[in-house]
Amino acid sequence: MKIGTWVAIYFVVWWVTLFTILPFGVRSQQETGEVVPGSEPGAPARPRLLRVMLINTAVAAVVFLGVMWLVENAWS
Repeated sequence: MKIGTWVAIYFVVWWVTLFTILPFGVRSQQETGEVVPGSEPGAPARPRLLRVMLINTAVAAVVFLGVMWLVENAWS
């Protein structure tokens, strides 16, 4: 396969794993008792998006390598 195809597959895998990993470890403002006036009580108190993005990138790379191995070896 061409490199553009692999980049597109990684992009899709990255977004799917992002929506899978995003809710892990998030505590709402209501759970922490620090509700900011005018905001939704269910909003995250500390989203930690950089941490989530780094973890997601690592998980997506592992999933992508599995997909790549399957495509290159199992379906040949």
